[in-house]
Amino acid sequence: MIDGTVILNGTIVGISCTGKRNNNEDALLVEKAGDGYLLAIADGIGGHRAGEVASGIAISTLSEEFGSHYHERMSPDEIGALLSDSFKSAHKAIETEAEDEKEGMGTTMVAAFIRSTIAVIANTGDSRAYHIRERVLFRTKDHSVVQSLVDSHQISEEDARHHPLRAMITNSLGSSFLVDIYHLTLQPGDLLLLSSDGFHDYVEEDVISGADKIGPLSELVSGFVNEALRTSRDNVTVVIYRAPV
Repeated sequence: MIDGTVILNGTIVGISCTGKRNNNEDALLVEKAGDGYLLAIADGIGGHRAGEVASGIAISTLSEEFGSHYHERMSPDEIGALLSDSFKSAHKAIETEAEDEKEGMGTTMVAAFIRSTIAVIANTGDSRAYHIRERVLFRTKDHSVVQSLVDSHQISEEDARHHPLRAMITNSLGSSFLVDIYHLTLQPGDLLLLSSDGFHDYVEEDVISGADKIGPLSELVSGFVNEALRTSRDNVTVVIYRAPV
C-alpha cells in the first residue's frame, strides 16, 4: 500500500508504504530549506506503535532545528555541524518522550541537505543514502551488527544481506546515539537516493545502480518501491533527488 507521495518541483520524489506491516513506522521529509533542499527518512523501532511516534519526533525536530538555524552563508562543514546538532536534538526529544508504553522507543534517521553541487549527509542507524552515477559511487555505512562483522572481515557483503542478525542496529536516536557526517559533490544527472531498510534489504545493489535512467522521477521511485514490495516484509520508504542537467 502506497501511503503518500511527495513531489517537489519534479526534482525530488518521496514515497512511503506500509507494505505487509499493520502500520507504517517510517516517516519522510522533503522540503525547501533556504537555498537548498532538506530530505530525510526515519525508521522507527519500539512496540505499541511507539516506533512511529519516534520517527515522527525525529523528522519534525530535524525540520524545526535545521530550518531555524540554517543560513545561506553556511559552509559545508557548518552545515554538517548543524545536521549533527539537529540529530542530537531529535535524540534528546525522543528520550524525553520515552515513558510508559513508549519506553524503549527509538528510530534510525538518514538526512541530506543539498545546495547546488554539494550534498551533506547525516546518518544514524541502518537507513541509507546512495550516490548514483551509472553505478553506486557511495553509500552510508550502517550502524549494525552485520556491518561490524563485514568490517572485521568475518562475513561478506553478500552474507550480510541474508544474515539472521541483519535487523539488529547498534545506534539509534533514542538509545545509543552516534551520527556520521559525509560530504558529496554532485554532477548534473546524479541521483541521491535515501531509503529505509525495508527497501535496500530487499533490492539488489545492481538494481539500484540502474537508477540513473532518464525519465520521470516519479516513475523511477514508484518502480523501485513496487520492486521492494514484491518481497519486503517491512515498511518501504524511498526518496530520490536528481541533480539538474
